[in-house]
Amino acid sequence: MAVKIKLKRLGKIRSPHYRIVVADSRTRRDGRAIEEIGKYHPTYNPSVIEVNAERVAYWLSVGAQPTEPVLAILKKTGDWQKFKGEPAPAPLLVAEPKAARPSFEALGGEDQGKGEAITQKKKAEKKDEAAAESSESTEA
Repeated sequence: MAVKIKLKRLGKIRSPHYRIVVADSRTRRDGRAIEEIGKYHPTYNPSVIEVNAERVAYWLSVGAQPTEPVLAILKKTGDWQKFKGEPAPAPLLVAEPKAARPSFEALGGEDQGKGEAITQKKKAEKKDEAAAESSESTEA
């Protein structure tokens, strides 16, 4: 029986999430798995990769073959290099926490209404202009 380390797709239509699983090579993509050994969320920025390094090392040592996408993930995490005895890659990026936006009061804003609109209504302007023109024409 050939054992593969492959991706099992989960999630909605346009937001895929994957589990890294160990399964028989004859099972379908989202079929029954022997063991789940990690997660991969490509839609997040930066993408989330969680791999159980001990279990990956075990399955690689007993002859499980990773698929191409899983091999790329294992190379990024450094588990493939550790298995082959090569030097480790540069560390992965970790998402920085977003800084909270300062509140209105912290910026020194005061909430005092002026009681009038900033822009005047256009209808009132037209009536005032028409009244002024008619008064000028009657005076002349």
